[in-house]
Amino acid sequence: MTAKHHGYALLSAIVALVMGLSAAIYVTAAAEQGPRHRRAGDAVVANPGPYHAAPVSTGVWVGAWAAAPAGAEPGTAADGMAGRTVRNVVHTGVGGSAARVTLSNLYGDRPLTVTHATLAVAAHHDGPAADPDTLRRLTFGGATAVVVPAGGQTVSDTVAVTVPHDADVLVSIYSPTSAGPVTYHPRARQTSYVAEGEATEDAGGAAFTDTTPYWRYLTALDVLGDEADGTVVALGDSITDGVTSTPGANRRWPDALADRLRATLAADGAAPRYAVVNAGISGNQLLADDPRRGASGLNRFTRDVLGRPGVKAVVIDLGINDILRNRTLADPQAIVAGLRTLADRAHAHGVKVVGATLTPFRGHRGYSAARENVRQQVNRAIRTDGLFDEVVDFDQALRDPYDPRSLRPEYDSGDHLHPSDPGYRRMAQTLDLEKLSGSAPARL
Repeated sequence: MTAKHHGYALLSAIVALVMGLSAAIYVTAAAEQGPRHRRAGDAVVANPGPYHAAPVSTGVWVGAWAAAPAGAEPGTAADGMAGRTVRNVVHTGVGGSAARVTLSNLYGDRPLTVTHATLAVAAHHDGPAADPDTLRRLTFGGATAVVVPAGGQTVSDTVAVTVPHDADVLVSIYSPTSAGPVTYHPRARQTSYVAEGEATEDAGGAAFTDTTPYWRYLTALDVLGDEADGTVVALGDSITDGVTSTPGANRRWPDALADRLRATLAADGAAPRYAVVNAGISGNQLLADDPRRGASGLNRFTRDVLGRPGVKAVVIDLGINDILRNRTLADPQAIVAGLRTLADRAHAHGVKVVGATLTPFRGHRGYSAARENVRQQVNRAIRTDGLFDEVVDFDQALRDPYDPRSLRPEYDSGDHLHPSDPGYRRMAQTLDLEKLSGSAPARL
């Protein structure tokens, strides 16, 4: 054999060794992450559960936006959104250089087949048009189509795209067949769009002739970047959901908190570098599930809080609906025990917990002196029993100084339960930003 042939043989051996090592590394990494998808023809089938795609650049994964799945959309049991494109409009709290989305079929009774999905930054603040330079086709396990089992969810592959903070992002989803009831978030306070047929790559938005006040199938937008070091989750009910805030204006209290964090960071760098995501569901309770108002705070905590990327802290504002919606008088000790359970679960994952006192509701149709007494007992425990690492006193911030059982008039939306835009802003201002940072203390 010639020297030349010896050289080729050596080179071939080196290439084979490198490929073998690469394959071993890939298999090991795949085994550590767990299976995300399996092939089914031209589509992939998503396994239920939160999965994370590999990054395409450096930075930290955080939540730019999220919405908790609240239930099955009424009137969609037969046809779902078959043959139509949903263009969800969501607003980012932080930006990044890459993105991924989570799609949910939690309330579907059949597999959800998504054949086309895209992500783009909106061309304008109000409307379905996309910036064509940012339009990206989404893939799942390398395929453009994915099948999400009934009750499951899937995370897209990472796409390289510059996502600004404080911007609208469009996530468009097309399914040719019905998965039964559509998993949705009803109180979006944001207009999204629907088109007949497949229109995911319609940058101009002309095909999107119908509007909707819901978010459908989409439950999270994560970004990879250096604007934030972690995520803080706001877990709550309609007050966190921002049900009475101005539509399309992003004036819920978690929005105002995200604005505060960015402004403080730009000013002096003293604030924690956290993204904020909203896990509020209108009508949600701490202890009881409701098919129209989501799983209880106890039952959705793992998914909606611990399942968010880089979660460092959670602000818990739950319990008012346990008082208002209970046909008999709610047990304050049961509410306190539920709150303590959430704090313990957070601490088990190293997440810091800020507990919020329950705000006044005198004048609301559900008010009674007995229910007010329950609220006062729960608030007393939140303030004094050491349930949480820190406390934010929303009650004190919003109550009328002349009638502490009622909301201050300028903070009342008019229904005597939910805050106005200034009330939501006041809630965000009340939270001490330094209380969000630091590690959760060890509990024995």
